[in-house]
Amino acid sequence: MADILLVHGSAHGAWAWRDTIPALQALGHRVRAIDLPGHGDDPTHVNEVTQEMYAEAIIDALTQPMVVVGHSMAGYPISLVAERRPDLVQHLVYLCAYVPAPGLTLAQMRLEAPRQPLLAAFQKAEDGKSFTFDPAQIKQRFYADCSDEQIAFAADRLCPQSIATSDAVVDLTERYASVPRSYIRCMQDGAIPYEFQITMTADWPEGRVVDMDTSHSPFFSAPADLARQITGLID
Repeated sequence: MADILLVHGSAHGAWAWRDTIPALQALGHRVRAIDLPGHGDDPTHVNEVTQEMYAEAIIDALTQPMVVVGHSMAGYPISLVAERRPDLVQHLVYLCAYVPAPGLTLAQMRLEAPRQPLLAAFQKAEDGKSFTFDPAQIKQRFYADCSDEQIAFAADRLCPQSIATSDAVVDLTERYASVPRSYIRCMQDGAIPYEFQITMTADWPEGRVVDMDTSHSPFFSAPADLARQITGLID
C-alpha cells in the first residue's frame, strides 16, 4: 500500500483521475489528485500560471513522502518537485509524460519528437498567452479508446492551458537522480508519439518501463489496468 498523488496534464484537472482513483483504492492505496493552478476548480487566471506555480502546488500537496504520478505535460513539474524536495517524493511515475532534457523547455522537448500530432490541434488565444485544443480533434488525440460518456465528460471540463508553463527549462541534478522513477508508455498515444516515449526511456533500467496498449488517456480507458501497472512499478 502506498500514498499516491496524481497530477494531471495540459488542459485537464483532478477530474481526469475520476475512474483511476477508485481502482487504486481497491488495491489498498491511499490516493489524492490535485488541480494545478489555473485548472479544474483552482481560481488562478490562466495568464498568471507558471511552471514554478505548478511545482509549488505539488509540493504543498505533499504533506508526507508520496508516490507522484504525472501525466503528459506534468512530467516537467513533477521532475522539478523531485529536484526541489526529493525527501517528499518516494517514487516518480511518468504516465506517457515528457521527461525533461538538459536545456530544453517543454515546448522544445515536444519538437524533438519525430512527429507532431498535436500541432494542428492547438488553438492559441488572441493574446498569445494560452491555448486550447480543437474540440473536433480531442477524441483522436487524447481519447481514441474511451467511451462516449468519458469523452463528453472530459470535453466539458477541458480548460485553457498556459503557454508560459511550456517555456521554462527544468534543470536536474543528483537530487532528482536520487529519486526512483518509472515510466508507463502508451502504445496508441495520439498526442505524444509512442516512438518518442521509447526514445525518452531508452536508457532506463529494465523493469522501470512498461507498455500499455492504450491511447493518451488510460486513466479513462483502462483504469484498472493502469492501477495494476502503477502498483507493480512502485512495489
